[in-house]
Amino acid sequence: MKKRGSLDQVGLQLSRQALQMLKERGIFAQSAVSLEHQHLAKRYVVRGLESGGAVGDVGRYVTFAQPDGRPIQCLHPVEAIGVNGLHAIVVAPVLVRIEMMRKGRTYELLITQHRPSEPLDGKRPALETKALFRGIHGRSELDLAGKDKNQAGAATPTFYSLAGEEAPIPRRFRAAVRAITKAVNCSGCSHNHFVRTRNEGDARAAVSTAAAQRSEKDVSAGNVA
Repeated sequence: MKKRGSLDQVGLQLSRQALQMLKERGIFAQSAVSLEHQHLAKRYVVRGLESGGAVGDVGRYVTFAQPDGRPIQCLHPVEAIGVNGLHAIVVAPVLVRIEMMRKGRTYELLITQHRPSEPLDGKRPALETKALFRGIHGRSELDLAGKDKNQAGAATPTFYSLAGEEAPIPRRFRAAVRAITKAVNCSGCSHNHFVRTRNEGDARAAVSTAAAQRSEKDVSAGNVA
């Protein structure tokens, strides 16, 4: 189902209290994406900001991937003043946004795809959004910011349907979700967690993904609840 509107602009719909708490803790995660025009290439692209981090028992992070789930190369990284803020700028014809919020060991997850619509009569296209996965009140018993920190990058929360059945994360996005799960447990975050910089080749990304997959096998099912 293709949607326009709130998912484009705000991503996860957080309460005013949650937004105020994030502001007070100094966590800046910019979930909005925008439609931009490249004049030289004569095409429209989607622009997003990898951003966020964690403080204590609270974390929020936004990252981006290619439609097949692989890491996407950023336009350039950003050295921001302070931590838990902007880390990289991403521009591409199609973007998949992965956004996660953590409070304690409870997680919220939203995965959406964004692309320009087909232009009509030479008019500016709309920004189309397709929801790919929504995880509500996910849970992990691991303390990934503390005693279980060594398992960060290999673990993900477990999500359930409203009927109480496990809702599996789409396979192609599991590496990205592992990365963002680590990011929302990264206190004082000052670096990107999933998008690649220009000096990181495809081989390095492949090695990182393979390492995460091996680590995941070492985590027992009971530990990654």
